Amino acid sequence: MDTPGLDRLTDFYLESGAAGLFANCLSSEMYELTDAERLSVTKQVVERAGGQVPVVATGTFGGPIAQQADFVRRIYDTGVQAVIVITSQLVSAAESDNVLLDRVHQLMDLTDGVPLGMYECPVPYKRLITSEMLANLLPTGRLIYHKDTSLDADEVSRRLSVAQGYTFGLYDAYMVNAVSSLRAGAAGLCCIQGNICPELVTWLCANVDDPERQADVARLQQFFTGCMDLVHTAYPTIAKYSLQQQGLPISLYTRRQVEPLTQALRNGMDELLKTVAQLRQELGIQSALSVG
Repeated sequence: MDTPGLDRLTDFYLESGAAGLFANCLSSEMYELTDAERLSVTKQVVERAGGQVPVVATGTFGGPIAQQADFVRRIYDTGVQAVIVITSQLVSAAESDNVLLDRVHQLMDLTDGVPLGMYECPVPYKRLITSEMLANLLPTGRLIYHKDTSLDADEVSRRLSVAQGYTFGLYDAYMVNAVSSLRAGAAGLCCIQGNICPELVTWLCANVDDPERQADVARLQQFFTGCMDLVHTAYPTIAKYSLQQQGLPISLYTRRQVEPLTQALRNGMDELLKTVAQLRQELGIQSALSVG
């Protein structure tokens, strides 16, 4: 594992203004890591962050609930603020929402007050947590984080409505709805683009309601919407390529089986990074990396 590279990457996100870090996630190839590697990666990020921002990390990877609960506790012992539950790891695609709720409550009972978060990860399949299910879980006081992949602005609003009054943050992964989600009360954004141009994501979160910057907000929303297809192709290799091009010493190696990073994709990312650099300049953002 590239431990120096992970330290530099963590520094980059912190220097870019990230308000929190999600370690041991799909972008960090969590399904291809061993349990020991998952714990090591999470502990390294926690230690490198040094309390500057909260860190969360995934703790569920299938199997009996008691086995998953044991690993949740082990991840929590690394010092994270919350352990993330992958919804599709608790039930099969054929099992009902009631079964999923029962399994979540079982997991809570077996994890001794550990703060939890939910992530509707698309791998191995996407399993959504509805606003009604959130209304069932939030009174436990255990659920403090949600990475939302519903792709539905109205559902995001419903989820935020039922979460009022709780210590809970929703972070939308779908950048097409970035502005609408933030204005509806989302705590922030947790998106693929945050791996490529985190300064722009930070800027959007900070300025979305500034009446004097609405033209810039609209332009940035248009940019994020327009690059969705490119940044999701050959991922995470394309994100690593973008970081390389911006000056971060990181390899393109990945354990995940993804599409090849073709020359056409490289060219597309090179053009995208030119736009990123232009947006930074026009918005007065200082890059955390020297653009290569």
